[in-house]
Amino acid sequence: MADTNPQVAIETNHGRIVLELNAEAAPETVANFMSYVDDGFYDGTIFHRVIPGFMVQGGGFDKNMSQKSAGEPIRNEADNGLKNEVGAISMARTQDPHSATAQFFINVNDNDFLNHTAPNAQGWGYAVFGKVSEGMDVVRKIEALPTGRAGMHQDVPQEPVVMESVKRVED
Repeated sequence: MADTNPQVAIETNHGRIVLELNAEAAPETVANFMSYVDDGFYDGTIFHRVIPGFMVQGGGFDKNMSQKSAGEPIRNEADNGLKNEVGAISMARTQDPHSATAQFFINVNDNDFLNHTAPNAQGWGYAVFGKVSEGMDVVRKIEALPTGRAGMHQDVPQEPVVMESVKRVED
């Protein structure tokens, strides 16, 4: 069962968050995410965008707000039936529905407007590929941190929220 639904532990400087991924509903997205996990890509990245009542986003910048070079974009699997609800983890992307690479976000609210409604630019939505199974209290702590601007970026925690290690949880 661990192979079908891998678990990932994110050790942050604010505590531990454990994700349970849904490889059945989002096989390409989970495979993509796990390749970044297994390569150590996320170690030392930060949660760089925190919007209370919406989501916390990370996985693309180091603590100096330098963007890391990610791999090729993947197909958007937002049409998999999973919803952007509290605790769901989803892929971040640009306006292009099929542009997700390494960045992800954890929903801290039921964000129905991010769900898939149609296979077009307005309706693609954001692909949910798992959920927080442990450490939602840590996510809430991160959500409550004071934020500000960092260069051209808004909603950046004033003190970096560092993902010290992001590793597969072995059974």
